[in-house]
Amino acid sequence: MDKIAVVGGGLIGRAWSIVFARAGFAVSLFDSSQEAASKALGFIEARLPELHDAGLLADTPAEVMARISLAPTLEAALDGALYVQENGPERVEAKSRLFAVMDGIAPKSTILASSTSGIPGSAFTERLRGRARCIVAHPVNPPYLVPVVEICPAPWTSAATVAATRALMLRAKMVPATIMREVSGFVLNRLQIALVAEAFRLVADGVVSPEDCDATIKHGLGLRWAFMGPFETIDLNAPGGVADYCNRYGGLYSQVQHEQNPVELTPELVDEVDRAMRDALPLDNQPARQEWRDRRLMALLAHKAGQPE
Repeated sequence: MDKIAVVGGGLIGRAWSIVFARAGFAVSLFDSSQEAASKALGFIEARLPELHDAGLLADTPAEVMARISLAPTLEAALDGALYVQENGPERVEAKSRLFAVMDGIAPKSTILASSTSGIPGSAFTERLRGRARCIVAHPVNPPYLVPVVEICPAPWTSAATVAATRALMLRAKMVPATIMREVSGFVLNRLQIALVAEAFRLVADGVVSPEDCDATIKHGLGLRWAFMGPFETIDLNAPGGVADYCNRYGGLYSQVQHEQNPVELTPELVDEVDRAMRDALPLDNQPARQEWRDRRLMALLAHKAGQPE
């Protein structure tokens, strides 16, 4: 089995461990905190039977679990690894230090990838001797249930590194989306920010309540977006496809975009939305709600897996 090193055993690291192990890779998981590493193994062991019951594991939970081991040191985790998925703190300084260490000890052929949500790879790899092998592979939480992963090279990342990372993600049954140049927040978060900012604006302007705004997405746009992207959506919403759609609705797009000035997340606006969310979802129910979300995602992913493209 090809070896994958997962550095950091938090929410994303443990999820990546499931992704790679269920795809047949040997996973070496390292966390500087022994407690965090042990918790990660406990989470994985508890979640694998649910994935198996949902039809999302080709092998038995025991077989998948046997592919995951805890590395005693970072050096042991990286030794012989084909690829490293880093999941450290979301701070430039921390990633700079960690990547400098990994670049010094990993085999020269090893790809060094970061799960960063929004920090461009150029911010923490520029000074590295092996910077051509460094790349961002940004997942969606949790990646073992949401398969898209953004592949974002720095200006000096080699084409071979990009190609090899895409190929590896396909082997892991992920859906790679290559970002052709660095941009803050990559693509997924920029799309999400555009939507969430407009949601805040609509609440601030007294147009809709937070509850009804959420309903509009989960019982409206979200149903289509579960299997179609925005361009596919509009392509099917006019007889002549995208060009026809833009001819019909381009004026409305122009008008609305001129109304969509940046929204300031003032304390008053945040408090208004937070009060609405706490009325519907008390914070002490948050862990149970997160479990509910993951099980809904399991069911949706299992359904999509059985449908034709």
